Amino acid sequence: MYRRSMLAFVALVVACAAIQPLPAAAVNKIWSGYVVHVSTNNIKVINSEGTQTQSFLILPEFKNVFSADGKTTYQMAQIKRNMLVKIYYDRNLVGQTHADTIYVLNAAGQVQHTN
Repeated sequence: MYRRSMLAFVALVVACAAIQPLPAAAVNKIWSGYVVHVSTNNIKVINSEGTQTQSFLILPEFKNVFSADGKTTYQMAQIKRNMLVKIYYDRNLVGQTHADTIYVLNAAGQVQHTN
């Protein structure tokens, strides 16, 4: 009796370990283009080819604006129309696209340096 219950317990532990759900994969997406509109709660960007626009929600006190190398930070007030940006976004918040991180690029699509 003891042996059967011990085997059943071990089998249960092995089965639980084998069917653990895998961690969710990151679903971040990337959008690059020129800023069309910026306000306190959203940013609208047209892609580099000029064929599609995408609007992103910006959460209050959004602080993830960087140069492309990630070393220089920007205030949202510094983001202006026609700036080249790369936005990492997802749709986890109420099903709406929202910006996770915004990178500011120069006209050649390279790192924006500030002196």
